[in-house]
Amino acid sequence: MNKKVNAKKEAYAKKQEEQGKKVVMWIFGGLIVLAIIYMIWTLSMMA
Repeated sequence: MNKKVNAKKEAYAKKQEEQGKKVVMWIFGGLIVLAIIYMIWTLSMMA
C-alpha cells in the first residue's frame, strides 16, 4: 500500500512540475510580448 501512495505522490509531483514550467513559460512569453509592444510604442512616439 505504501508503494502505491508513493507512486501517486511522485506522479502528482511530476504533473505539478510540468504545469509549473508551463505557467513560467507563459509568463515569460507575455513579458516578451509586452516589451516588444512597448518598444514599438516608444519608437512611434519619437517619430
